[in-house]
Amino acid sequence: MSINFVRTMCAGVVACVLAIGLTIGLTSGPAWASPDKPVIGVVVKIGGIPWFNAMDAGIRKRAEQLGVKAFMVGPTSADPALQVRAIEDLIAQHVDVIGVVPNDAEVLEPVLQRARAAGIKVITHESPKQKNADWNFELASAQGFGEAYAKKLASAVGGKGEYAVFVGSLTVPLHNAWADAAIAYLKANHPDMKLVGDRYGVAEDVDASRKTALDLMRAHPNLKAILAFGSQGPIGAARAVAERQAKGKLVVLGPFSPGQGRRLVRDGVLTGGYMWNPEQAGEVFVTLGTMVAKGQPIKDGTTIPGLGVVHPEGHNLIVNQLVDLNEKTVDALAKQGL
Repeated sequence: MSINFVRTMCAGVVACVLAIGLTIGLTSGPAWASPDKPVIGVVVKIGGIPWFNAMDAGIRKRAEQLGVKAFMVGPTSADPALQVRAIEDLIAQHVDVIGVVPNDAEVLEPVLQRARAAGIKVITHESPKQKNADWNFELASAQGFGEAYAKKLASAVGGKGEYAVFVGSLTVPLHNAWADAAIAYLKANHPDMKLVGDRYGVAEDVDASRKTALDLMRAHPNLKAILAFGSQGPIGAARAVAERQAKGKLVVLGPFSPGQGRRLVRDGVLTGGYMWNPEQAGEVFVTLGTMVAKGQPIKDGTTIPGLGVVHPEGHNLIVNQLVDLNEKTVDALAKQGL
């Protein structure tokens, strides 16, 4: 992986710090576009963290391969209002396609409606019920992803004990769908496992995840596991386990960037989990965006690089391409730049 992987700002886009709090801005002039070279802007949940750095690398890599202009916009915090402003800016730039990884699907509905009214195609990721989107793609089904974690969690704790669930926020669509699936599976198949509270919306903030984990360990001395959906949740929770010297006493599972989490895995405070490749997701944004911008049909049996053969379910393109994160795989994945 080249050094471009660690850059959170895309080539060719002037970086600036705006009052609206974006880490990546756009120049005030109109975006260039042509039928053969569409312009694609992708707004992610938050900039500057490994997961979305990897997605940025995929966006730029695929844009270069296809000869189109594509870039990522990363807000400085996981604030839906910042995503709205970023999308408004892209509408003003007259881009051809807007991609979004939503922090709050409902909050984005009006601005995405305005984008489509302006003739801009909208593609989302991690938001299968998103309104005002042309397409949403997933590299893992919500049900399958949540249940895979539930099974791994139950196995790790012997099918009984108290556990807590973290999500990126209480409004992130897919994180909560994963949590719903995991909790339902455990309730149905492992009645001796007890959920502590409901769920905690901290997993896109490593410090908030660490603090919440510490608070939970103090309040619930019999806590056996934390299931964290959101790339910073497992990292923060694992750091809390290390801080409390609770290695071997508290299981931490969740999706995370291998490069960020491998030391914690080797130290035995982060058990592992499943993920998909965020760089691959970035590539799919550009591939799919280019296809829709050019008016190429997407139907049952269409092959889309990065997704394979798709079978649309409404406006959703869902495949299952899970990557196992554990002590045997994490170093190799990290060396790939993930």
